[in-house]
Amino acid sequence: MPLSVSAVARTPRHRRSVCFDGFRRADGLWDIEGRLLDTKHHDYELSSGLRRIGEPVHELYLRVTIDDQFVVREIEACSDAVPYPGGCDTVAPAYRQLIGASLLKGFRRQVETLVGGVLGCSHLTELLLYVPTAAIQTFAGEVRDNDHGDAKPFQLDHCRALETSSETVRRYYPKWYRGAAGDAGREAETILDEGSVK
Repeated sequence: MPLSVSAVARTPRHRRSVCFDGFRRADGLWDIEGRLLDTKHHDYELSSGLRRIGEPVHELYLRVTIDDQFVVREIEACSDAVPYPGGCDTVAPAYRQLIGASLLKGFRRQVETLVGGVLGCSHLTELLLYVPTAAIQTFAGEVRDNDHGDAKPFQLDHCRALETSSETVRRYYPKWYRGAAGDAGREAETILDEGSVK
């Protein structure tokens, strides 16, 4: 269901488009490519010059190559349109510091430490933070989402719907269902009581 129609008249001023594509490579690695595009619905005066209606203010690209363990093997960033040429478009090499990072373990912290704030481009960094979930969606279907053997599926306990005490998990991932929150407390009390008897 789409958003409701605004009850107040509006004038479009800005559009940001973010798009990701995931690819399986012939060498066994995976490429996750992102693009961020900012345009205005009006002529936009910047200190660096006028951007005409529809002309990109930002057009940024990112390719992150990962292995099957979600470890970054290569990164390439480029800035085709920026508001401050000669400044914004010089930072792309800094992102190579993330080679060797895991998308699944402490990635946001490493991004903040290595390219956060003045160490990088705020828009490239924002784009980079979408890469882990884009990678997970790229891998989806390669392994059935309920076929992880004894390993808990990654997506469980990462959002409200897939919390292991939820009805959703009880229905679709019964092996990993841990009962409602109240049940878990009562179960713990039972274990303690049984332990004290022995």
